Order: sequence, then structure tokens, then C-alpha cells
Amino acid sequence: MRRVERIGIALGVFLLVALPTLLHGWPTTLRGNLFTVLLLCSGLVLLGWRSHGRSAPVVAAGLVLAALAIDGGWLPDTAVAIYSVSFALIALAWSGPAAWLVAACAVAGLISFYYVGEIGSWVAAAMFTVPPFAAGTILRLRRETADELALRAQEIEDERGLFAEIAMRQERARIASELHDIVGHAISVMVIQAAAGQRLVEADPVRAKAAFAAISESARQGTKDLELLVELLGGTRSDEGETGGPDLSLVDEVVTRAARSGLNVTCRFEGDRDRVHQPLAHLAFRVVQESLTNALRYAPGADVRILISVDGAERGVVVRVENDCAEVVETPLVGTGRGLVGLRERSRALGGQFSAGSTGMGGWAVEVRLPGG
Repeated sequence: MRRVERIGIALGVFLLVALPTLLHGWPTTLRGNLFTVLLLCSGLVLLGWRSHGRSAPVVAAGLVLAALAIDGGWLPDTAVAIYSVSFALIALAWSGPAAWLVAACAVAGLISFYYVGEIGSWVAAAMFTVPPFAAGTILRLRRETADELALRAQEIEDERGLFAEIAMRQERARIASELHDIVGHAISVMVIQAAAGQRLVEADPVRAKAAFAAISESARQGTKDLELLVELLGGTRSDEGETGGPDLSLVDEVVTRAARSGLNVTCRFEGDRDRVHQPLAHLAFRVVQESLTNALRYAPGADVRILISVDGAERGVVVRVENDCAEVVETPLVGTGRGLVGLRERSRALGGQFSAGSTGMGGWAVEVRLPGG
């Protein structure tokens, strides 16, 4: 493409300068030949306008003015087109604040062209310089706008990729939290009951049988929850609200299972728990589940008190789970601490407040406040 362009420029110079001069009669004086050579060189210099976008048109315009200053022969009218093209390329080459300085220099070039070329009419001089300069300016502004739009499009594409990566990370974190809640609770119950069953299998077969029954029940419930999660992730069900996902109605069930596992747990509701939005109810259920799991791990046999308060007007939820200090016992299963971290992150995502720490009596308390609206 560049080669064709260069051939076109050379052909244009021949048609605009060389051919008319040959037809009119090639000059025989040194001054006349210098005049013609300067005109030819002014056109040929434009061959390098792409690699030397600023210097090439300036040199071309200067050579035209130099040829006119020599006034050594006949000037083909078509040769003025080289000066016009130079003006267009000059306007195309500079942008920003420098463009105003170039415009001032173009005015000086117009004046020089009028006097040196002895045009005799300002209108004629302006016709050969102002429209080409305006055309070059328009092309430059269009190119700058296209470049800016392309840059903005690339920035938007980069931001889109970044948002997609963040969304993927958040979704992975959510899945990891759900798996931790489901698997962690089920495994904790099974490990603790299995340890108890091993100790009681000969001393108290009835209680050992109850422990193994609790293991079986916990395994079935964990499997059921995992199947539900797989269905949600696989898209076979639209959302948790339509699938009967974890909500406040299941708190009684998890409390009952915890009691069967050996915890002395009580649960009290305040307000209408059926009016709570599903995301808040889901998180409240997970708070109770994780707290009971930790109580089974670290405070077996201690009293656990659960209070769930629902604001009737705002439909916000306050969940507090507190357990007393337990006797020092060997813990068969140690947690990773990710459960409380995940609850804190999910509470903040819903605009809530999360706190967890030891009580003044040596126990442990977890409290979550979730706003309604």
C-alpha cells in the first residue's frame, strides 16, 4: 500500500510539474532549470510525509516559496497544488497547543505566498491555502477522536475483564463458604459422635447406638445439602428462594440435631421470623449453624443460648449465639477459622455488623446485626 502511494505521489509530481513544463518548453537558463528543479523537489519531498510527517511538508512548502522567489521561468498553474497539499499535511501533523502556533505560521506562509508569488489577489491566495489547511485540521481532529474512542474502548474492555475476574473471585468465595458451612458442620458432628461412640460402645451400648444414629443423620443431611448446592451451581434450579434454601424455619431443625449430638442448647425467637428476606434469613441460619459447630468442637457439654430477634418494621435480624465455658477436654477436631471469617465477610456484604469473641465468664459469643429494608 505504501509503495502504491509513493508511486502515485511521484506520478502526480510528473503530471503537475514536469509534463506541463515539457509541453511548454523546458527552460534553457541556469536560473530557469533551478526554478524547475526546486518545484520538482518540493513535490518529491512529500514521498516521505509518513515517516517525516512534520518536516516533509514544511520543506516542500519552503521549496515552493524558494522557487517563486527565484522567478526563473514559467510556473505551471498545476504546480500550486503542491503548496496546497503541503498546507494540508502541515495541519495534519501538529496537534494540541502546537497547532495554534502552526496556524500562525500558516498565515505567514499565506502572506509569503501572496507576495513572493505575485498572486495579485488575496482571495486566490487564500483559496490555495486556507481550504487545504482546514481539511488537514478536520482530518487530524477526526483521527484524534478515533484514537481516543479506541483507547476508551480498550479501557472499558480492560475494566470489563477486571470486573469479571472480581465477580469470579466473589463467586468462588461464596461457593467456598457454602461448602464450608455444609461439609464442616456435618463432618464435625460425625467426628465428635464417632469419638463418643467409640468410648461408649462397650460401657453404654444404648448411648453409643444413639451416637451412631446421629452420625447417620448428619451424613444424610450433609448429602442433601450438597445435592441442593450442586443443583444451584449447575443451574437446574433458578434460585435459593424457589428451592427452599436455608432460612429461619430450619433453625429449629439444626438446633434439634445439635441437641441430639450432646449440646444443651436453647433457642428463642423474637418477632415474626417469616417476614425476613431470604438472604438475611439464609445468613442468620448459617451463623447459628457455624456457632453450634464451633460449640461442638470446643465446648462440648456447655450450655448454648440462641436469640434471634426480628425487627417488625424494618425486618432486620439480630442473631446472638452464646455458650458457657466448658471443661477442658481433648478436642477431636480443630477448625481452620475460615468459618467466622466467611460470616464476617458475608455480613459486611449485606451491610451488617459481625462480632465474635470471648465473654466475661470465659465462654464465647457470636453476634450478627443485619439491617432490613
